[in-house]
Amino acid sequence: MIAESQLDIWASQGPTSQFTDTYDRIRSNLLDKGVPYPLAKTEVFLQGSYKNDTNVYGDSDVDIVLCYTGGFYKDLSRLSVEDRRAYDALSNGPAKYDYDDFKRDAAQYITRLYNSVNTGKKALYIPGNNSGRRNADVLIAYEFRRYYAFKSWQDQRFDEGVCFYPAGGSMIENFPKLHAQNCTTKHQNTKSYFKHMVRIFKNMRNTMIGKNLLANGVAPSYFIEGMLYNVPNDKFGGTYQETWINCFNHIVTANRDQLVCANNMHWLVRDNSPTSWPIANFNAFTAALKKYWES
Repeated sequence: MIAESQLDIWASQGPTSQFTDTYDRIRSNLLDKGVPYPLAKTEVFLQGSYKNDTNVYGDSDVDIVLCYTGGFYKDLSRLSVEDRRAYDALSNGPAKYDYDDFKRDAAQYITRLYNSVNTGKKALYIPGNNSGRRNADVLIAYEFRRYYAFKSWQDQRFDEGVCFYPAGGSMIENFPKLHAQNCTTKHQNTKSYFKHMVRIFKNMRNTMIGKNLLANGVAPSYFIEGMLYNVPNDKFGGTYQETWINCFNHIVTANRDQLVCANNMHWLVRDNSPTSWPIANFNAFTAALKKYWES
């Protein structure tokens, strides 16, 4: 069992000042009046550990979303036949300025603005510099809506997210704002234990990677947050040791196929899904946690 004093250290939030400054500076540039994309229809916001206050020592990248809101892609599969007919009757058709247009303009602007920008599969990587700017990943995205009901533009119901196309891949939809909101609500409903426990599990992951007990990339922070989101609120409380044991026991005895991501929009553990944790990786992480805790 890991000492309570160590868990207390791991529960603490990592530094934020440099990362806040990095976000503010990049956001200011992305919303500059000279940008080549429609500024009035563009939004910039944080996602990931710094947005969710679950960052730990060693977290290096600031995750930023640059999203076009002047149009949207959608999922209409949950609409009734009647509502789908109403939507089709009022739809204006495909957007004139689509995702490819926005990504082209935004990527060209960012690569001109910063040195050594690396185009990854999902995001643009902006390396830090000597003036204090930290590494940042910028996801170029487009507004996305998952529809549940539609009578008119004044009477509609949907969840708002973002979508993007990775290099050579199909569209991926995600809901970073819902993820952040749900994590905050979970934290409040667990007497402020939830985010502390996320940091403890993240620090355990980092320690296990450093000791070659877990491969890097097996347990992204996003999925750790989702994993703990599924733990009932009454399992949080008491010492960190007690809470860790209660959380872990619930996770490994729950029906794995019923676990959801923290956005409550995707399944947490599934194979062949870009928004889910592969089964082998989930199993590898929980097995490593058990072994390390007992050692």
